[in-house]
Amino acid sequence: MMTREALRPLLAQLRFNGMAHALDAELDRAEREASPAPELIHRLLSAEAAYRRERSLAYRLDQARLPWRWTLDTFPFARQPGVNKSQIRTLAGLEFVRRAENVLLIGEPGTGKTGIAIGLLREACLNGYNGRFYNAQLLLDDLYASLADRSTSKLLQRLSRFQPLLIDELGYLNLKSEQTNAFFRLMDQRYNRASTIITTNLPTESWYELFQKKSLVDALLSRLEHHCITIHIKGPSLRTPEPAAPPTSSPASSTQSTRRAASPKSSTRSQ
Repeated sequence: MMTREALRPLLAQLRFNGMAHALDAELDRAEREASPAPELIHRLLSAEAAYRRERSLAYRLDQARLPWRWTLDTFPFARQPGVNKSQIRTLAGLEFVRRAENVLLIGEPGTGKTGIAIGLLREACLNGYNGRFYNAQLLLDDLYASLADRSTSKLLQRLSRFQPLLIDELGYLNLKSEQTNAFFRLMDQRYNRASTIITTNLPTESWYELFQKKSLVDALLSRLEHHCITIHIKGPSLRTPEPAAPPTSSPASSTQSTRRAASPKSSTRSQ
């Protein structure tokens, strides 16, 4: 007769960790309820599938290198009138990822660009996509460093597979011509193949000064904006503390204050 102890090494060998964790509980339940064998097998396989989904999700979130645990549910839409909540919720449906469209978030520092971008990247990870967060300067530095050991092509190939790739804070950077060329190669390889989310405090017309090559910027913007959702955030900085609510007095204290103000003794003392 097959025992539980005999099953465990086999489950470990097959790496059915989810099934192993649920084994005792499900076998005990099967004994209590006299469950048919197919039902027991289904419950054990379901436990294994759930375990693998959770592991896969944890891996995707880890690989995405999200710097903060921000979500779209925690974004303060009420404090940022420059953001259309309905539009962001529509983007969270991830049709732009399925269509390999880009998202360009343009706004002043503190207006919520990065928060929205991270929220969209997290939604992609939760729905089975393998995305990645990159600070723009660090990305360009990695591209430049790859020139030294001639690993640029390999790095570009890896970066091209992220779906989506979030490039944060593309703004006032110190760029060498080699970094500009490598960045264009990256965007060219991703064009029409994978979604890129970019946050920047620079309107696109200022990119010519940033990258210093008009012909290259023309080609870059042509690819980026061909299939692109551009969102201009014109609103207050969310880094400014919320104004404190005025103190409220209780009805009882208000009544007492009114009585004191109307009291003859009070009037005499004040004189």
